[in-house]
Amino acid sequence: MPTLAGQRIFITGAAAGIGLATARALAAAGARVALFDLDEAGAAREAASLPGGPHLALSGSVADSTAVTAAFANIDAAWGGLEGLVNNAGIAANRPTLELSDAEWHRTIGVNLDGVFFCSREAARRMAGAGGGVIVNLGSIYSVVAAPNRLAYVATKAAVAMMTKALALEWAPLGIRVNAVAPGYVDTDLVRSLAAEGKIDTAAMARRTPLGRLARPEEVADAILFLMEPRSAYITGQVLGVDGGWTANGYV
Repeated sequence: MPTLAGQRIFITGAAAGIGLATARALAAAGARVALFDLDEAGAAREAASLPGGPHLALSGSVADSTAVTAAFANIDAAWGGLEGLVNNAGIAANRPTLELSDAEWHRTIGVNLDGVFFCSREAARRMAGAGGGVIVNLGSIYSVVAAPNRLAYVATKAAVAMMTKALALEWAPLGIRVNAVAPGYVDTDLVRSLAAEGKIDTAAMARRTPLGRLARPEEVADAILFLMEPRSAYITGQVLGVDGGWTANGYV
């Protein structure tokens, strides 16, 4: 039997990158997945391409609590509940702090932090009444180490790591496990766009990584799949590094 057969899982930021790779991995494991993304057409296209199903495509911003509530209401109507949530949606904010605007600061908090809270709260309200479930949050290497010119991103990803631990403790009696993965640099459209804008140097990032390369989205998705599966049933409150050794490397 597929490891997630019959599971209903909501994935944010699911039309591309790590979110899409995760949707593919979970669908291949037998889950029904709901792809939530600002890109309505992309979510619909990718949902239709997944094996198994039926899958859902939902549109909205995780930073908008009304849109999140509506998305979960749609899941209730279609599926009657859910067993899993992957909080993947996130944005970068690479610029010197003295140039960081109020609007960009609040937008980064809205997507990277508020969105995790809004979606986790809605999911847990359903899981608590149905015997439990699993939540996996997307942190970052910058959940546990710092870097310059990334204040909003670093602050929000560090907060996601601590939110993961706090919710794991609070919701364990409800049968809800909460973990996070903390990727390093991943070969996605977002990273390529930052490189094209001159904000990061991917060749330097690869040299800095002990394994000598960026991650593939599928490698992060595999870690998420593991944390969603029953074989990780005794794991909660953890932040799993998927970074090629980046955060362990203190040597230059």
